[in-house]
Amino acid sequence: MEKSYSSSYAAAGVDITAGYKAVELMKGHIARTMTDGVVSDIGGFGGLFALDVSGMGQPVLVSGTDGVGTKLKLAFLLDKHDTVGIDCVAMCVNDIICCGAKPLFFLDYIACGKNEPEKIAQIVAGVAEGCVQAGAALVGGETAEMPGFYPAEEYDLAGFSVGAVDKEKIINHKTMTAGDVVIALPSSGVHSNGFSLVRRVFDVEHTDMGRPVEALGGKALGETLLTPTKIYVKPVLALLEQVAVRGISHITGGGFYENIPRSIPEGLCAKIERSAVRVLPIFDLIAETGKIPERDMFNTFNMGVGMSIVVPKTEADKALTILRDHGEEAYLIGEIVPGEDRVVLC
Repeated sequence: MEKSYSSSYAAAGVDITAGYKAVELMKGHIARTMTDGVVSDIGGFGGLFALDVSGMGQPVLVSGTDGVGTKLKLAFLLDKHDTVGIDCVAMCVNDIICCGAKPLFFLDYIACGKNEPEKIAQIVAGVAEGCVQAGAALVGGETAEMPGFYPAEEYDLAGFSVGAVDKEKIINHKTMTAGDVVIALPSSGVHSNGFSLVRRVFDVEHTDMGRPVEALGGKALGETLLTPTKIYVKPVLALLEQVAVRGISHITGGGFYENIPRSIPEGLCAKIERSAVRVLPIFDLIAETGKIPERDMFNTFNMGVGMSIVVPKTEADKALTILRDHGEEAYLIGEIVPGEDRVVLC
């Protein structure tokens, strides 16, 4: 590596030595994520992972991929890059857990206008923290320096995760029946969806994002918006070990109206009690500032509910106890009823 340098490539805007420095800076963060299944080191052409299928009758791999979206614009504005990696991991592993799968490993992809090793290391530090929270190994990734395609100070971040679940334990909403209850897991904030609208509402490029906001309990708007997406993997896995979960929805872009129906079978409807939803102050501020109708808010944002879980009514108390024991302030927001609408707020 010491002899690898191209003055011609550097003149075109790509410094391959910066890439080597970034890798060195991120190695300590990556080491935090190592699990028993990892059988390769950073720097190879592929990340190797030995799948432990003991106890599984028919293992099924479950994959998920996503990015952080225009929330990155806030990171650029505030020059804060150590949390968006958590968002990237969360958007993938929170999807995987909806099938009942345990995330095994993760890979990231960073495309940037200029490779600044310290900034790249900050991004990867966030990715590593997300992997630790999810119990997944960061087995590899890619940093692509693309001058002329991205502005020098900007980048994009995406990721990919793979998990595993025994086929007989895949969450199957066909077991769902009228009378089941819907449990809410609180979100940490806006998470990583709806930021094109958020940026327009607050005109973030021309607003003091560091100013304390009374409606947010004195927190700065920028700090509140950059709060990383909550990762639900460990509490949900604990729940799955003891309760017959019948459906899980990760509330992302499209809000309640798009995501909850994805875990509800035809002929049934999630009847959500609007007054039970613990809406976070940031969403009230978005709605008030942007004069956004409530229907649009619930069809764009998570509104304070990052994940919904359907369980039999007879197991509701047990489920709430397990989730609370694992750090989630879970609460009931509705029930499953006959109907063709899949989800209604009333």
